[in-house]
Amino acid sequence: MSVPADYRLMDVRSGPLAPAADPTATERGAGDDSHWSARPKRWARTAWTPAWLAKRPRALRIAIRSVAILMLTLFAIWLILFVTKGRFLKGPFERFATSQLERQVDIGGDFQLYFAPFNVKFYAEDIRIANPAWAREKQFFTAKTVDTRLSTFRLIFGDRILRFANLDGARVALEWDAGNKRNSWTFGDPDAPPEPLELPVIQRAAITDSGVTYRDPRLRLFADIDIDTVKASESRLDETIGFSGRGTMRAQPFTLTGSLASPNETLAGGKNKLTLHAVGLGNTLDVAGTLPGPTELEGADLKMQARGANLSRLFDFLGVAIPDTRRYRVTSALTYEDEIWKLSGIKGVFGDSDLAGSLAVSQPGGRVHLKADLVTRSLNIIDAGPFVGYEVDRLDKMGTGGAIKIVGGRPRVLPDSPLRADALKRFDADLRYKVARVRAESFPVSNVDLTLSLKRGLMEMKPLTFLLAGGKVASTISIDSRPAVVRTAYDIRLSPTRLGTLLARFGVEESGTTGTVSGRIQMVGHGDSLRQSLASSNGRIAFVLPQGSFWTRNIQLAELDVGTFVQKLFEDKLKKPVQINCGVIAFTVRNGVGAADPILIDTEKNVVLGRGGFSFRSEAIDMAVRADGKKFSLFSGQSPVAVGGYFAAPRIDPISDQLLGRAGAGLGLAIVATPVALIIPFVDPGDAKSAQCGPVLAGATAAAQRTTKGKPRDDVGKGTTAKSEDGKQSADGKKEQRKKFLGIF
Repeated sequence: MSVPADYRLMDVRSGPLAPAADPTATERGAGDDSHWSARPKRWARTAWTPAWLAKRPRALRIAIRSVAILMLTLFAIWLILFVTKGRFLKGPFERFATSQLERQVDIGGDFQLYFAPFNVKFYAEDIRIANPAWAREKQFFTAKTVDTRLSTFRLIFGDRILRFANLDGARVALEWDAGNKRNSWTFGDPDAPPEPLELPVIQRAAITDSGVTYRDPRLRLFADIDIDTVKASESRLDETIGFSGRGTMRAQPFTLTGSLASPNETLAGGKNKLTLHAVGLGNTLDVAGTLPGPTELEGADLKMQARGANLSRLFDFLGVAIPDTRRYRVTSALTYEDEIWKLSGIKGVFGDSDLAGSLAVSQPGGRVHLKADLVTRSLNIIDAGPFVGYEVDRLDKMGTGGAIKIVGGRPRVLPDSPLRADALKRFDADLRYKVARVRAESFPVSNVDLTLSLKRGLMEMKPLTFLLAGGKVASTISIDSRPAVVRTAYDIRLSPTRLGTLLARFGVEESGTTGTVSGRIQMVGHGDSLRQSLASSNGRIAFVLPQGSFWTRNIQLAELDVGTFVQKLFEDKLKKPVQINCGVIAFTVRNGVGAADPILIDTEKNVVLGRGGFSFRSEAIDMAVRADGKKFSLFSGQSPVAVGGYFAAPRIDPISDQLLGRAGAGLGLAIVATPVALIIPFVDPGDAKSAQCGPVLAGATAAAQRTTKGKPRDDVGKGTTAKSEDGKQSADGKKEQRKKFLGIF
């Protein structure tokens, strides 16, 4: 009898007995196994094990068999899906997608999900993915048909690679909520932080009657972009991908057009050529270059050209607030690497100034971050005006004169353009900006070096340094927009600077002047403009004059010592230096009003004293400066020189009421007594008390000033602006109130 090789003779009690190499002999009980015939037995089919597998360890045999079973199972699943096209998975897919996205997902028509043969094919008709309840559009994504091929192996490892995408009638609605805290493309937990928009990589596409809408209520940006019909056949795109759009930005319309040319080269390892032209908000933007793939930005090699009336309007598209600028024109290389847009090799101009450097824009944690390193060789002071709040249009039309406004019949020079505090809270920035030279008429400024940091509404310019007439100004300025009212802190230091160089453009020649000045400004104010901040500020301003010389002409004109001035004029000693022992010009600022605290300059022959102050609120000046002689002088005005007017239009009045009063008194004495008495009111006994220079050089307040004998000074005021007029009684018998300074106190 012939028995198949995969059969074994089985003991009905204990299993297989021996290989059936010779079944006939075995049945007869031949051989040495004489007991064989006595045991009950039967023939049975067992699992066939190849000889090569039979020689392997048992564990390996089990593993190989398990893999074989798994492969057979997968093949069975593949076969079932391929035959049925996976249509029976429509319901489970809707429920699974709805659960994962936490958005309602519906498919109204045909549905297919299967392997064809190795890539995953997904096909759906009338598909809808809902938007969050707060969104204006009910549906985030809709399409008449979606036909895609996904790379199976890459999908396993988390890569979203679409080998093919056929979209018909597809619309995507991208929206931000009113507070910019949620967006429609962040799925899952509605309270989770918003995520950046990430597009899948699409290697081939066929798109018809499709587009995208974008809404950002805070930026007031609304865009509607249509994608031109794109055809595909096998592995090639037959046409250029074109797109066009329109929308509004802050109620201003804009348009854009563009295309992806030569897309067929993508699959062969080539690159797509992108062109984009956008016009809006007075800006024109052109981008041209290549992309690795139709939706791949990583490794993009682009060139950008931008021009317009105001660069800040271009940054509005990013939700970024920068100071206004005059008309600009810039070019740069544009790349995208590691989720960072990089503008390198920037070259351009704004107004009459040049600009170069680099800029990087990223979005770590969904928050926009700017990192810039910019350089200007020559900065026109007019172009710097918008940085501190001056109106661009006025500067364009009027030059530096545009910085002055007439309000209520009074000139104003402090800028009042509001700071965009809300915008500062929405992005972060790190900026390094250097200016080699500033073109200014009044002050020689150069070597500006600004390091700026902005983090969640706190802006710090730390440090801001520059050279002023050879002296270094080092500043730390912080603007905190986090509180309800913006808080600004100023700390500005002036290192010793030569007066001759500093005042050279005001008629003071450097020859004969060796005096220097140093100073510090420390103030804190509140408000969303420079004017509001200063008008509410509190702090101190102090400038110290160490020992040095100053031209005689300036000193004598200031003190109006007629006799000494005429004498030196005839002796041709007009330029003989007058020695300054020490001096301080300081103001205490309270609620926007600065009071002299003190003004005290001790010279070789005089002590110069000042009273009064100024107001950041009204920008008015009301001060009086007088010089008391240390030596006897026969002809001396001994009356203060009034400094008044406004910041934008100061005036000096040497003919004070006191001087006119003395002249009247002298004339009266001359009439009733003798003509010689005419000069009596003009005699200066020369009893001015010299200053102790220690407190002066320390910039101390008026209360801390002393004479050389250590006695408190009684001629430097009390650090207030009120003028004493306590003596007269009013008509109703009450004492008159002290005179208000500038209508404030």
